[in-house]
This record gives sequence, structure tokens and C-alpha cells, in this order.
Amino acid sequence: MGLIAFLLVGLIAGWLAGKVIKGGGMGLIGNMVVGVVGAYIGGFLFGLLGLQSTGGMIGSIIVATVGAIVLLWFVGMLKKK
Repeated sequence: MGLIAFLLVGLIAGWLAGKVIKGGGMGLIGNMVVGVVGAYIGGFLFGLLGLQSTGGMIGSIIVATVGAIVLLWFVGMLKKK
């Protein structure tokens, strides 16, 4: 996956995660960072479960979104303390 496609997946995943987790998004750059970090987290978690993203761009967005949701949930839990 090229850099532009990777950043596009990160942007979409960060935006979707911001919609799922209350509190909205973090702006364009923040959403992209959350999405890119979420892609790594999602890939790790899906790997632990023995699952692979074979759905091309859509599969990558799903994995990155799941990871971004986990990341936002974790950050939200830290903020509450």
C-alpha cells in the first residue's frame, strides 16, 4: 500500500472511530494520527486472533477503524482517572 493510500485509510479510520466513540473527531491531522496508530493496533489485535485483512482497502479500513476505536477508548479511560 502506498503512502497516500495508507494516509487515506488512516484518515477514514480516524474519522469513523471519532464518530463511534463519543466526543467527535480530533481534526484532520488528529484523526489521521489516530487512524494510522489504530491501523497498527488493529493489525496487532487481529493477528492475535488469527485473522487477516484480505478485503483490500475496505478490509484495511475496518482493521484500522477497530484499532482506532480501541485507542480512543483507552485514551478516554486514561482521561477519566
